[in-house]
Amino acid sequence: MSTLALAPPRARVARQRPRWLSLGLRAVLPAAIVLVWWVGSASGAISPRVIAGPGAVWSAFVELFDSGQLVEFALASFGRAAAGVAIGVGVGLVLGLLSGLSSLGEELVDSTMQIVRAVPFLALVPLFIAWFGIDELYKILLIAVATTAPMYAYTYLGVRNVDRKMVEAARSFGLTGTRLVAEVIVPAALPGILMALRVCLSISITALIAAEQVGTQQGVGYLVTLAQEYNRTDYMVLCVVLYALLGLVFDALVRLAERYAMPWRKQVAIR
Repeated sequence: MSTLALAPPRARVARQRPRWLSLGLRAVLPAAIVLVWWVGSASGAISPRVIAGPGAVWSAFVELFDSGQLVEFALASFGRAAAGVAIGVGVGLVLGLLSGLSSLGEELVDSTMQIVRAVPFLALVPLFIAWFGIDELYKILLIAVATTAPMYAYTYLGVRNVDRKMVEAARSFGLTGTRLVAEVIVPAALPGILMALRVCLSISITALIAAEQVGTQQGVGYLVTLAQEYNRTDYMVLCVVLYALLGLVFDALVRLAERYAMPWRKQVAIR
């Protein structure tokens, strides 16, 4: 009579990859794209009139960096995006909590926010220029409007999807009012809120590009305008790279917030 052998117990927490290996894996695909771009430009398969080669883009980077314009323009764009996102995320978070926690709040807010969400923010550019001019206020408010609706929608869904049994259990321990919201509901809705923040930061890049096309003399958008006027494809590609780097900075900030706010999430991934 044969006996069944029991499998040895497995650790509940998988061993993580070394940090250097994780960073290397993240860089594989971008490095492959740059390699193809480099080989295509060097071999002549990619015309410099279509897209400048890596060498020309690097020369443009060195030129602008040495003049100090690159840092100045990048900081100007980052400041506009950060201010607009701060306003839009703050308003969307408050309205999402109000609508998600209260039926009265939903009746007062949700229909209006659905209208805002349905209107493309790019369609508001002419109106915003007419209302606020072409100064910094117009640019910041356009980014704020673009990011309010996603934050509202994800926050609303996150609050409404909180387990009701957990809320009732918290109430049985005496948690009510603002303590219940701050200590139970918001932490439970935090995955959706942080996902909303990531979406808002991505949308803010698009809104920033649209905002900086008008009445700007500082910022990455101004470099795009100069590149179009003088047909500098090296500047154009450099601006794309700068926008991509800005997006990476925003994504890194969200990942850092996730690491400290939700340290358990990294254990969910199947490696």
